[in-house]
Amino acid sequence: MGGRRLPILLSFLPRTHYGVFMAHDVSPAETRTAPVPKSSPFEFAFEIFCAAIFLGMIGLVFYNAFLRYAFGSSFAPSEEWARFLFIYITFFGSIEAFYRKKHIAVDMFVSLISGATRKTVDIVASLLGLGALALLLWGGVVLVQQTVDTNSVATGVNMAFINGTLPIMALAAIVIRGRDFIRLLRTPASEFVKPDKDEFVMPDKG
Repeated sequence: MGGRRLPILLSFLPRTHYGVFMAHDVSPAETRTAPVPKSSPFEFAFEIFCAAIFLGMIGLVFYNAFLRYAFGSSFAPSEEWARFLFIYITFFGSIEAFYRKKHIAVDMFVSLISGATRKTVDIVASLLGLGALALLLWGGVVLVQQTVDTNSVATGVNMAFINGTLPIMALAAIVIRGRDFIRLLRTPASEFVKPDKDEFVMPDKG
């Protein structure tokens, strides 16, 4: 007896490369299977930089946990540096996510449309995203200006060096999104097609 084909209800959820989530603003041309490009030396160095920040944060958190367990108290400067590194990995990791298109986005609505309508919706969404990033950049600059004379309590680090990661991330994201927006405008509307719905095939029994 042939297998029965059942529609997957999860096909209405956001999709990824594996059918659940999808990276934000991936053009139709980019959804085709293609070999992963080799990272440039700058990209590789940035990945190492993010990895070092992440490992440093984990090491400091583990160190403080050990001090609390063994001696009943922690080292205040290391706690503060762990928080600073968490801020760094949040914003610098966001740059990596924007560049690699790995951030989560919901495409429940746009997956139901195609053609010029889909392109128009993507253009509007991109403009709204660029506007939000511009506000984030402006707010980050204001925050840095307000904290340029403020030092942290335990380590004495100028908070402008910590809060400065926010406008840096916003500026980098604007550049990346602006490049993607230009590519979106140049993509023909005919390439914006609906994705095929996944189907689940029930295996034969007996």
